[in-house]
Amino acid sequence: MDIFKYNSGAWDSEVAKGSAWSIPVSPEAIAEARTGHVRIILSPSRPVPTSWLVNLKGKDILCLAGGGGQQGPILAAAGAKVVVLDASKEQLKKDELVAQREGLQIKTVHGDMRDLSDFSDESFDIIVNPPSNCFVPDVKPIWREAYRALRKGGYLLSGFNNPITYCFDSKLSAQGVMQLKYSVPYSDLTTLTSDERQGYLDRNEPLEFGHSIEDQIGGQTDVGFLIAGLYEDKWGNGNIEDKYFPHFLVTRSLKM
Repeated sequence: MDIFKYNSGAWDSEVAKGSAWSIPVSPEAIAEARTGHVRIILSPSRPVPTSWLVNLKGKDILCLAGGGGQQGPILAAAGAKVVVLDASKEQLKKDELVAQREGLQIKTVHGDMRDLSDFSDESFDIIVNPPSNCFVPDVKPIWREAYRALRKGGYLLSGFNNPITYCFDSKLSAQGVMQLKYSVPYSDLTTLTSDERQGYLDRNEPLEFGHSIEDQIGGQTDVGFLIAGLYEDKWGNGNIEDKYFPHFLVTRSLKM
């Protein structure tokens, strides 16, 4: 299966369904960003620390797999020069919508987060990556490409899923019962039975991959990143997981 092609189309469908990651930011949020009050999220509810987002004016920023009209417009309103790359053309349309609505300059690129060959070495000061690497089978190319595309002294902000979230029986979890079923690393392609996987395909839902902490954090340090910050977040919507562990982690990684 061409996972990029499939998930690209599946995410177009998610946009049509009204995914929370496809709801553009409000005019009020843009107005605040223009005054220097920058608030973005790389997880459902906890904002990125303001100390991680300083001196943005004039900075070259790549929103990596970051379509949806959320992070990109906020950063552009703060004075950054923003490029948004995403696998979903419908997600990119959300950024274009906000850019037109607010008079912002945002470049959108339809592409694979694992391949930044359209960008030369050291093109960006900052890369912002919302939780999206769960949609590719291997995260290591993402870290390599992000490191190459960043300038020295630049940094990567990346949100990703706690791998334990993929270990439980999803049907039982929906009933309030947390029961271990799968191992890490996890893959909708190889971990599920053919019948289970077919259910996702029939519903045209994105296929996901649960990567190990070693690949998520160790993969960043392996290519040269220094982990300079980390926090956790929960869904914050009554999800059964919130009672037991955080679903998301966000890292701040420096290219020294």
